[in-house]
Amino acid sequence: MKRFVAIGAMLAMGAAAVCPSVQAAETKFVTIGTGGVTGVYYAAGGAICRLMNKDRAKHGIRCSVESTGGSVYNINTIKAGELDFGVAQSDVQYNAVKGMVQFKDGAVGDLRAVFSIHPEPMTLVARKDAGIKSFADLKGKRVNIGNPGSGQRATMEVLMAAEGMKTSDLSLASELKPDEHGAALCDNKIDAFVYVVGHPAANIQDPTTTCAAQLVNVTGPIVDKLVAEHPYYAKAVIPGGLYANNPDSVATFGVVASFVTSSKVSADVVYLLVKSVFENFDDFKKLHPAFTHLDPKDMIKNGLSAPLHEGAVKYYKEKGWM
Repeated sequence: MKRFVAIGAMLAMGAAAVCPSVQAAETKFVTIGTGGVTGVYYAAGGAICRLMNKDRAKHGIRCSVESTGGSVYNINTIKAGELDFGVAQSDVQYNAVKGMVQFKDGAVGDLRAVFSIHPEPMTLVARKDAGIKSFADLKGKRVNIGNPGSGQRATMEVLMAAEGMKTSDLSLASELKPDEHGAALCDNKIDAFVYVVGHPAANIQDPTTTCAAQLVNVTGPIVDKLVAEHPYYAKAVIPGGLYANNPDSVATFGVVASFVTSSKVSADVVYLLVKSVFENFDDFKKLHPAFTHLDPKDMIKNGLSAPLHEGAVKYYKEKGWM
């Protein structure tokens, strides 16, 4: 059963642009797919819904957030018509558009970009006593590689393949969700976990505070090659002092969190959502520390492989950004 009420009926009123006629006698619903409840995706979806719901009395749309398995799940569920919007890593968005890796059975032709959000560095976190000083040191260790359907799992698989590492090289390859990996690390059930996330993130703060977990550099010729060959990757630095017991900056690489939808979602709804975010942009940036340095002109181009949705383009052109 679909988790939202179809919104296409709004267009039957003949509204070609956002105007009072978009109001509906009956509340319509849009749903945003995010990630784990302690991650930045969930916070981002919540922030967007909060701003959209501020003017619900005017436009008649109620926005809600769903905690999901992450990037791949969100795109597949948007494709199936069960979510209206979702957050996805820029590399997963690229793969969906090109029909590669997780989407090798077919490109998602209806996928549309709305905007990008925050940078997401590949973050390797290890127990202090695990002797892990580099990505190569994961061999023979108990590592949480991420739950299937998540962005970190997708990035981990790319990096492991590039490094010539297989899951059989690990003594344990667990598939815990981000909400579970910190406790598992501190309980000595795993030696390390990888997480592709905006910083600071609660489920990295917890293990660094509770059991002095250490962030590890993810660098080297293989990483340099990945960044050079893939437009959705970039070098990244996680500042020192951001987490307890981690005074030094950590070098790594990463992706960008992107906000996506389907071409089947009406232009009016996408326009309203985009307008809700950018007309309240100072409020949006305050809703999570990862959003502090966002710039709208970067957000409408960075990490976006899918075509921009026409509803988003309409707003960006009105603002003179395109």
